[in-house]
Amino acid sequence: MISVRAGIGRILIGKQLLPRTGKRCQALGVSGQCVLISDSNVAPLFADRVKKGLLSAGFRPTLITIPACEKSKTLEQAGAICDRMTVAGLDRQSFVVGLGGGMIGDISGFVAAIYHRGIPHVQIPTTLLAMADSSIGGKTGVDTRAGKNLIGAFHQPSLVIDDLDVLKTLPRRQFNQGFAEIIKHAIIADAEMFQMLQSWKAVAMPALQQLIKRNIQIKSRIVAKDERDRTGERALLNFGHTIGHAVERAGNYQKFLHGEAVSLGIVAAGAISVKRAGLPADQRSAIVDVLERFGLPTRLSPKFPRKKILDAVKFDKKFESGKIRFVVTAHIGVANVTDNVTLHDIREAVEAL
Repeated sequence: MISVRAGIGRILIGKQLLPRTGKRCQALGVSGQCVLISDSNVAPLFADRVKKGLLSAGFRPTLITIPACEKSKTLEQAGAICDRMTVAGLDRQSFVVGLGGGMIGDISGFVAAIYHRGIPHVQIPTTLLAMADSSIGGKTGVDTRAGKNLIGAFHQPSLVIDDLDVLKTLPRRQFNQGFAEIIKHAIIADAEMFQMLQSWKAVAMPALQQLIKRNIQIKSRIVAKDERDRTGERALLNFGHTIGHAVERAGNYQKFLHGEAVSLGIVAAGAISVKRAGLPADQRSAIVDVLERFGLPTRLSPKFPRKKILDAVKFDKKFESGKIRFVVTAHIGVANVTDNVTLHDIREAVEAL
């Protein structure tokens, strides 16, 4: 097992960690009742194992299962979860365990942030994307009709448990989407890792464990410089996300998985980077090639409603005072935030997808 410090908590990466969830939680100094929040896909696979681990350590868990889709991530759903927690008797000494992918991490973290003005959050990611990216950094939130994660809070998890065994249950498409965020980290901060991904063939758990650790360290370093996203440093993690989130919304959160939408956003951000940051064309081609290497989409169907993407972009959180804060890369391994990207640039990039 590998242990990595991140924010106020610790991230554990290894095998057969689920049954020991209770013992790990004991080390946090929490006691009594807790809520285990999961979704309808993950709960039947892993919730019993986690509950048994919590019970054996003296905790009293209440399982709450919500539908497994992005449309579950709403303020109404968060309120309903809080109501059930109150009925179950949870109080300020209780804690939240989120068992699932990015959607569950977002809503369970948000519930932990607002219940009794904040109680501890333990996250157990069950996707590669959540292990390598979304479980790190403390961003939590829910969606609105206008856009993704427009209501949320910063609430660092006290503990993250990355049990690599759960990844064996993922369909290939779900597994591969995690590489979109890994490739993003390489583009903005780690040229050496990008080269490694260009020839990646490893399927052995030790190699995957080290890759996850490397991505945790990249994101943790960036977050530590700008935890609350005020100075622009943390905004680098949004590379590919301005257009990626818009693609998700335009597809009604059903056409593309999050990582697939981010992949398309990365392709568009690469094109804009060529125009606005001087990214060499061969490096942009290399980015497209490595995305395709992991089975990620790099082109949209001609019939996909691109106008919906452009309409959705305007609701992005990265618009400030009417200006677009867009992340570009001048060469693989570095990135910066600029306000010289126009809606025309975005329209060109989207139409070229």
